[in-house]
Amino acid sequence: MEALSIKTLTMPAAELGPENPLPEISPNRFAKKLEYPPDLPDEMLENFALRKPSSSLPYSIQDGYSRRLQDREFKVAVLENNILEATFLLEFGGRLWSLLHKPSGRQLLEVNPVFQLANLAIRNAWFSGGVEWNIGATGHSPFTCSPLFACRVEGEDGLPILRMYEWERFRQTPFHIDVYLPENSPVLFIHSRIINPNNHAVPIYWWSNIAVPETQGTRVLAPANTAYCLGFHPDYLDRVPVPEFNDIDYTYSPNMKHAADIFFDLQDISYPWIAALDKHGQGLVQVSTKEMIGRKLWVWGTGRGGRNWQRLLSPPGNGYIEIQAGLTRTQLEYMRLSPVTSCSWLEALGYLDADSKIVHGTDWQGACAHVENELQRIVPEKALIDEHQRCNEFVDRAPEEYFLKGSGWGALESKRQSVQHEKGLYCGGLEFGDETISKAQQPWSALLETGRFPEVDVNFPGSTFVSQEWEQIIQAALMSQDRENWFAWYQAGIVRYQAGNFPGAEIAWKKSLESCWTPWATRNLGVLAWHDNQINLAADLLVDAFHGASDVLPLAVECGKCLIEAGRHEEWLEIVKKLPKSMKSNGRIRFLEAQASLTSGNLDNAERFFIDNVVLDDLREGDNSISDLWREIQLQKKLEEEDIPPDHPQIDKYRKLLSLPEEIDFRLNEKNH
Repeated sequence: MEALSIKTLTMPAAELGPENPLPEISPNRFAKKLEYPPDLPDEMLENFALRKPSSSLPYSIQDGYSRRLQDREFKVAVLENNILEATFLLEFGGRLWSLLHKPSGRQLLEVNPVFQLANLAIRNAWFSGGVEWNIGATGHSPFTCSPLFACRVEGEDGLPILRMYEWERFRQTPFHIDVYLPENSPVLFIHSRIINPNNHAVPIYWWSNIAVPETQGTRVLAPANTAYCLGFHPDYLDRVPVPEFNDIDYTYSPNMKHAADIFFDLQDISYPWIAALDKHGQGLVQVSTKEMIGRKLWVWGTGRGGRNWQRLLSPPGNGYIEIQAGLTRTQLEYMRLSPVTSCSWLEALGYLDADSKIVHGTDWQGACAHVENELQRIVPEKALIDEHQRCNEFVDRAPEEYFLKGSGWGALESKRQSVQHEKGLYCGGLEFGDETISKAQQPWSALLETGRFPEVDVNFPGSTFVSQEWEQIIQAALMSQDRENWFAWYQAGIVRYQAGNFPGAEIAWKKSLESCWTPWATRNLGVLAWHDNQINLAADLLVDAFHGASDVLPLAVECGKCLIEAGRHEEWLEIVKKLPKSMKSNGRIRFLEAQASLTSGNLDNAERFFIDNVVLDDLREGDNSISDLWREIQLQKKLEEEDIPPDHPQIDKYRKLLSLPEEIDFRLNEKNH
């Protein structure tokens, strides 16, 4: 029995909410300075040097969610045979949500009982559980909370294949995931391919992140003797032996107090795999063809911060770790994909039952050899290679039936190439039909057809492009029909900013305002001034922008942050008083109000943030501002009570003696704070 069906899954869920209308213009939000071991292979250093996106652009930020849960239905695809049943959330990145092993009745993945969003991804919104397919850039996938195209493709002898695909806009590369379960197969096959249709090489990135239950006796194994680790030392990529470092056997996640990324070094391994096996030697195993050489263990750690993050993402008792697989040895690297070519690989996921005494014995190499022998019984290496070759039989086949349509960006790119008489896109069996072009793409479609932008609603600036091809199209419009078009100049500024041309961006946004005043260009000029340390000018511009769009919550938040940094906290508090109740009660606004109240000396009002148990819906991983605020409030209270001057030489000592309440401690490495 092999079957593919479309069903609904109901669970408590947070609403994703509206997307942020403000383009993310920021000085390389994802840049992080790290020190490396001196003997890194040249290949890794070359991969590190490949350009990373400096922001989420051209994607918008998804930060309109809350933590309120209510039952909702999810559209899911279910693949099954007589051994496995796999369920996919089609509307949310095609995530593999569950993988049931029928003979044992065992769920092989960590299945979150709720759909709870948090600020952990490149576009902000992210949720835990299942298997996430990450493409484009470090920081999860831009499609984590967006639908993919989903359709049925027919394999040999009528085998049903679930194909999920989209157009990835960081690199302008289509990709697809073909998933199938042959009759009697003990593993789920996942064939993925990234296509570079461009006439230039592009950096690509892919990691499959697999959430599995975290238990006291679970051990993670991979055929490696060394690993690269982020977590033992701040901002340093350690090269460490496997399985122990500093007397810690980190292959058992409960031994790790702090969050850590552990990249097993599987270089030159032709049969790469990773497994998470419980105290009985049973659990999930993942194996792939040699193209997918990276393997990683991710842990939140058992410290208070890690536990609180787990509780933020799912109900108590649902702790998880992730075992991951990628195209490079670490997630700090990108891989170069040559022009007009593609790369593909095959993964397999399934249940493995090994000898627990060997799995949990002191002989690491013996344990790995035993697990690999058991894995070879399930999926022999040659059989996996042959299966990858067989994927060529259906990889370019057109869909038989659609279950869900994705975005219109692929259709728009196809249209651009046609209008500009470029070689048509080669996307294999991936169809990007004109019917998918929607409101988001319509201004750009009109620009292609007429050489100018249509009238665009000044109340919403819409989507953007940052590629060189579209920059040339926008520039041509500005030189002819769009000299006085606010939207054309607005978009030109975004493209220039992303390319590092800050003076050109400033000129463009000023010209946009000359054509038509909008809060959007005003805001962008404010952010530009902010980055240039012209803090009072930035605050003036952001206040003006906010008054022009006072119902836009992200703009209010930016305005508040800038005013506080400028020392104009009283001005911010006056703005807060006039906000509508729905906005005033937002966690981020409450937090900024507390910060301003602290600075103005109103400790009672500042402390209300904690008394009312306000939750920051979009607390960012690694953001310690909540604990910093609590400490400063308590410090100021102590100084007042004991009549200690704020410039007392022992002030740092007083601050360090303050012990954080457990429930607000989200620090992932307490040693650094």
